[in-house]
Amino acid sequence: MTVCFFGCDYKYETEAVLKQFLPLESFGFEYGSVPDGDHIIISVSGDVLEAEVSVGGRIVKKNSVHSDEYTDEAELSRMLFKSLSEITGITPKWGCLTGIRPVRKINALSAKGLDKSGIFAEMKKSYFTSDEKLELAYLTSVTQKKALDELGSGTYSLYIAIPFCPSRCRYCSFVSHSIASEKARALIPQYTEKLCGELEAISSTAEKLGLVLDTIYIGGGTPTAMPAGELEKIMKKTAECFDISRVREYTAEAGRADSIDEEKLEVIKKYGATRISVNPQTMIDSVLAAAGREHTAEQFVKCFELARSMGFDNINTDVIAGLPTDTAEGFRYTIDALADMSPEAVTVHTLTVKRSADLFSESDKMRDEVSPETVDDMVSYAFRKLTAENYSPYYLYRQKNTVGNLENVGYARAGYESLYNIYIMEEIQSILAAGASASTKLVGHGRIKRVMNYKYPYEYIKGFDEMIRRKSEITDFFREEKL
Repeated sequence: MTVCFFGCDYKYETEAVLKQFLPLESFGFEYGSVPDGDHIIISVSGDVLEAEVSVGGRIVKKNSVHSDEYTDEAELSRMLFKSLSEITGITPKWGCLTGIRPVRKINALSAKGLDKSGIFAEMKKSYFTSDEKLELAYLTSVTQKKALDELGSGTYSLYIAIPFCPSRCRYCSFVSHSIASEKARALIPQYTEKLCGELEAISSTAEKLGLVLDTIYIGGGTPTAMPAGELEKIMKKTAECFDISRVREYTAEAGRADSIDEEKLEVIKKYGATRISVNPQTMIDSVLAAAGREHTAEQFVKCFELARSMGFDNINTDVIAGLPTDTAEGFRYTIDALADMSPEAVTVHTLTVKRSADLFSESDKMRDEVSPETVDDMVSYAFRKLTAENYSPYYLYRQKNTVGNLENVGYARAGYESLYNIYIMEEIQSILAAGASASTKLVGHGRIKRVMNYKYPYEYIKGFDEMIRRKSEITDFFREEKL
């Protein structure tokens, strides 16, 4: 698909809408010329904005005169959405709402004094969003309000990255090394040493700035892929460097069942973690195998029960809608089984196929195996079932290249909503991050700055001194913002 611009350049807005209808397509951009084949022509002449969409021999043209009600970018999104809906027969439930944080739109309208019906009316008018997705976003906004209201000033969250896994899942796009590789395993002791050094540096910087640690999140990768002794060094160093007693939430991703054992759970509990994730992704063994997960549903159940027996009373479980070979019936079985186990939270992801994932090369085959319509049925069922079981959506985000243009949603029982997930999604609290590929996010007065760590463990180890030097950017930011 080629997009042609005349007198304008709305590349971001155009591509965002196109991905709603053609999520696995690639797009070329031309300026001043029109090639043969499928194309979109966007032109601006005076106050007139025009869009021509040509797909499979069908052509739809629309135009609009500039007005004060909508920007040209917003009006273009609506025009493209209507045109592509007419041609393809597809009407995405999120409408032409782009961006990864839909709840922000709800929060903004609520802040203007609109009630639920007023918010829905405005969202339908502006974005053509369906009632189903508006209900989801609205409930998320209502659920997370308490956490947003309780956020104290001068606080921050700490993220600790463990970029190792037992093996690489086929859908994974994260920076993570499989410990099945001897080369990767050999990096772990050095990585632990440098990570502990970075935690010391972050603690010193935060203390000098007078910041108060609010939440901690140890993620990855799979933290429990580390040997128990290395994991203990990291968590012990965290407890030594930071005042854990004042932390409101401390999450450690236990992750995959093939990496969890009693010794590692004892370490997690000993050093203060109050919330863990034990993630099945699916309760169907054949789907687990197709996804590259080297454990069974029974192993997951045993790990969950082990954590419960050890006193963990805040457990999250992750599932993915749209995994290869899964069916609507299989996914409903997964959701029902988890509801019966009664974890405190269930996070429902929709499969996102990124270029760095092994599944990306099989995109065409995947569309035949699990259709967008099937995935839509999956996430809709999860919403109905989990809300009926007294779970409420508390954070929500969307990504590009997600099957069916759908969403990722965290559901939790009342009082078990993850503060870290809410704050990172709403971008209202600074996050100081340690570890390979970790990104420190500094939140100021209407400004956000990111300080990136080296991406891969070997780069992180080799460039450690330079990375520590970058920590001065944290101090500079807080002083510039007078925080």
